[in-house]
Amino acid sequence: MDALALELRAVSRRFGSVLAVDGASLAVAPGEVVALVGPSGCGKTTVLRLAAGLERADEGQVLLGGQAVDGPGAFTPPQRRGLGMVFQSYALWPHMTVEQNVGFPLSVRRVPAARSRERVAAMLDMVGLEGLGGRGASELSGGQAQRVALARALVAEPAVLLLDEPFASLDTDLRAGLRDELRALQRRLSVSVLLVTHDREDALALADRVALMREGRIERVGAPADLLA
Repeated sequence: MDALALELRAVSRRFGSVLAVDGASLAVAPGEVVALVGPSGCGKTTVLRLAAGLERADEGQVLLGGQAVDGPGAFTPPQRRGLGMVFQSYALWPHMTVEQNVGFPLSVRRVPAARSRERVAAMLDMVGLEGLGGRGASELSGGQAQRVALARALVAEPAVLLLDEPFASLDTDLRAGLRDELRALQRRLSVSVLLVTHDREDALALADRVALMREGRIERVGAPADLLA
């Protein structure tokens, strides 16, 4: 049996007197999209940051591919987890070109320049931005910026992609089209995805399973049509 792509086992995280995540358990299988849904302040983004290694668990374990990356006696820093992440703000570097933004994860991994250029070009083509590698990141539309952030997250071929409200800043028509593009790309690459969203339509369009979160706890996990009907 293949190991789960991502697993959180009874994970908790406190900030002072606030228990932001309370014994949350969640699993993402290889090639699966799981949407974490709940009201603002329920702990969704903290769960994502725990998976990424941007926060450390106070209790419980985080595993990637069956290996503990956070928990008693274990902690793997974010840059060594092999994950891709798209933030709500996209977090592009405005002083860099599109090509430089997308290629940054490869430069950190010291991928040879020729291979990096080839991989970046392929990713830009895959997200519909071929020919825009030399454009400044500050010159992009919202939809283009979202595509660049997605290409950057996927360029190093991560096993797991973490998405934090990736369509929140886009208008309704644009986000619907990009949802379809993301789902097609996810299936093509067979990447596992943990998506944080408060938007029902995002979850219904993208997720294989949905986890409902409230007050730091994951209350139910099931099919989108069953939980979001």
